[in-house]
Amino acid sequence: MPNLTKSLKYLLAVNIAGILLFTYLFLARENYEFIIYIAVIVFFLLLILFSHERVNYPEGILWGLTAWSFLHMAGGGLYWQGTKFYELMLFPIVGEPYNIFKYDQFVHIVGFWVATLLAYYLIKPLMRDDSVKKFSFGLIIVMAGLGFGALNEIVEFGATVVIPETGVGGYTNTALDLVSDLVGAIGAMVYLRVRSIK
Repeated sequence: MPNLTKSLKYLLAVNIAGILLFTYLFLARENYEFIIYIAVIVFFLLLILFSHERVNYPEGILWGLTAWSFLHMAGGGLYWQGTKFYELMLFPIVGEPYNIFKYDQFVHIVGFWVATLLAYYLIKPLMRDDSVKKFSFGLIIVMAGLGFGALNEIVEFGATVVIPETGVGGYTNTALDLVSDLVGAIGAMVYLRVRSIK
């Protein structure tokens, strides 16, 4: 077991409690699509846990990933006035067929904002300070965040193959997810620039 600080042990306990709670909820409702997503979350939790000593992930990023996983699980497991969170319209900016701005798009923006920050902290130590210009490095980080987004869409596609009756949606949903991922990735790069994180 990796050597964790007290605060990281607390963070791990929060993750385990959330995963167990939502796993029970999804099994009780026979929501097997989100059981697949729980398995993916557990995989990445273990990956981060056992690579933390080598990578030393910032605790803020780990809390961000935790919040993202909870938002995602809530999206598939909780309802507001009979509507699943992922179907909720938060602010009606654009109607059919795009339905912007939904909870789903919000989760993608937040999630891939955090994923892009994670990409920054993974890639930055591998670069020499003078090896890449700021714009080029920013582009690399944004594209890395979008790479995480593409991986997410592949997982969703896999879920539709294994369980045909899912709430994933069609091509328009996938495209809107990727656009939301781009907004989150660019937002993360702007944040990094404003904070002047080196």
